[in-house]
Amino acid sequence: MEAIKAAEGHHICTELPSAARSGPVSHAISRAARLHRKAAGQLLRGLGLHPGQELVMMHLWERGPARQSELIRLLDLDPSTVTKMLQRLEQAGHVRRLPDPADRRAVLVEATDASSHLLAEVEEAWGVLEENTLTGLTAPERRQLLDLLAKVETNLCGRGGEG
Repeated sequence: MEAIKAAEGHHICTELPSAARSGPVSHAISRAARLHRKAAGQLLRGLGLHPGQELVMMHLWERGPARQSELIRLLDLDPSTVTKMLQRLEQAGHVRRLPDPADRRAVLVEATDASSHLLAEVEEAWGVLEENTLTGLTAPERRQLLDLLAKVETNLCGRGGEG
């Protein structure tokens, strides 16, 4: 298998499929995102969470109760997927769902007091994930990567990539 050279002589550990030759950066981002999600899943599994559930919990810990519809928009997932995610979090005792007092048809989701122990564990897992992801990059390279990813995100948001 021939390694494909990336910018500045670095190598990507996979052969670039011929159909992706017109999009080597998109292919690299896709692979990196998949591997990052897999690494996150391994770390979160030890906490009893699935990828994405920690994002719900972070939002609830930071901002307090939220409507289920707000969480669906935040995660940009199918409503049935978010419903299943919330059911699992509720069964684990991390969230509770209740009618929104401002609109009884809407559902509010809030973190339980019992979930507070997870906050430090999620922070630690994300710290480990960050370090594993960025090993070998200097502080300026890390800042540059963050800046470049912000530009990519802005580009995608403006073209229907995220909404």
